[in-house]
Amino acid sequence: MKRILKPRLNRSHNTVELVATAEGKAKLAERSKHAGLLDDTRRSFLKLGGGGALGVGALAMMNGEAKAQSGDPIPIGSMYPLTGPAASDGQGYKRGVELAIEEINDYGGILGRPLEPYFVDTKNMSASEVVAAANFLIDRHEVHAIINGYNIGPNDAEYEPIADAGIIYMHVNTAIQHHETVKSDPDRYFGCFMADPAEYWYGAGYITMLADLRDSGVWTPQNNKVAIIVGSIPYSIVIADAMKDAAAEKGFEIAFSEVVQTPTTEWGPVLSKIRQIDPAAIANTHFFAGDIAQCQLQFVENPTNSLFYYQYGALQKDFRDIAGDASVGALTGTVDGLLSDDYARPYVDAHSAKYGADSDPQPGALSYGPMHHYAIAAAIAGGTGEPGNHEQNRKIAWALKRFTFRGPTGSYWYHPEFQATVPYPTFTRDASLGHPHMLQQIQDKSKPPVVIYPEPFNVGAFQTPSWFT
Repeated sequence: MKRILKPRLNRSHNTVELVATAEGKAKLAERSKHAGLLDDTRRSFLKLGGGGALGVGALAMMNGEAKAQSGDPIPIGSMYPLTGPAASDGQGYKRGVELAIEEINDYGGILGRPLEPYFVDTKNMSASEVVAAANFLIDRHEVHAIINGYNIGPNDAEYEPIADAGIIYMHVNTAIQHHETVKSDPDRYFGCFMADPAEYWYGAGYITMLADLRDSGVWTPQNNKVAIIVGSIPYSIVIADAMKDAAAEKGFEIAFSEVVQTPTTEWGPVLSKIRQIDPAAIANTHFFAGDIAQCQLQFVENPTNSLFYYQYGALQKDFRDIAGDASVGALTGTVDGLLSDDYARPYVDAHSAKYGADSDPQPGALSYGPMHHYAIAAAIAGGTGEPGNHEQNRKIAWALKRFTFRGPTGSYWYHPEFQATVPYPTFTRDASLGHPHMLQQIQDKSKPPVVIYPEPFNVGAFQTPSWFT
């Protein structure tokens, strides 16, 4: 079959553009009319910000002016841990997808077709469980896309059935391995997108944050020592290794590092060793909220004058609920966190209205944004593609990379080589393109952590922890 369109990398803008022959343009126009995407609709859409931050308003306009392909529901799959040690995150991701689909359907679905979600529990997130879930969604429900939270453990094994089916897969596994997998065969893995930066950036970013706190004068460290408690899974180890690599350049010494078999709630032995070193800062790279809440409780029984940073899990309400007063002063961070800005407020309000004022909107924000971005990209591309419809799904993949979407956790701009978002300010200095790598501090046990870094996303200032003497 003769190729009509081909992707071309525009180095000056770091984007992928579509090059069309005259014949190709004619055929594309004919297909667009057949799908109901008239030229006037496309021009109107582009005036609303094509290539920039798109929202449900653009989707509603496209649905209003375009003819529906058919009224049949579009099956959308999701697979995450609804039970097991990461169930609080998994349940949150499910809520994010449910809320996004409800909103998309209220605006007319995708070109007149409503979305229908299907969920599979990946439990302990092993490779066998996640691959089985992907196969089930593809074979049983014939899903057109899999919109996910994270699964820690499969090491990209689920990419194989997804690549065979040729559907879109968007996840937040936060894994540097995604970069290598996609770059190893971009044609095969065209549909695999990581909707947050890789875990590697946590390590380098943490050290940068410590240095900025020190250099700005808001924190005066008692020494230059940093202690790292390392979780035993690859995610946690990669982050710890990146911290070690970045420390010396910023004037810090990694005075202690020990791998603790996780999950665990017993932190006494490793904390005892750290107290003997009395470091200026401590980082725990394990991320299960309940586990690290126990670490904070055990630390404040006999604290040192150390900043204590917890990887991701301390963002969650469960951490504050378990640690209580002991949680106040703890630092945490994420490369994919819910922002405290006007753009995120409608999502937070909608989440509260649907799931209750006490519900935690943080996890759901990570799946809510990609679900909306997929819907808009599919509408731009002229519709969704079922398993086996590689041609249509390649158009959606192109639109995902070409049209940046601003969600409640930041901008979804996918790097053209490895199809993952990138962190701001560590990778890109453009705050409109990067996912902000936020440093947050718990300053009230009854409220979410306060974003204290980086500008312009910060909404509060660093406070000296209560356990300091």
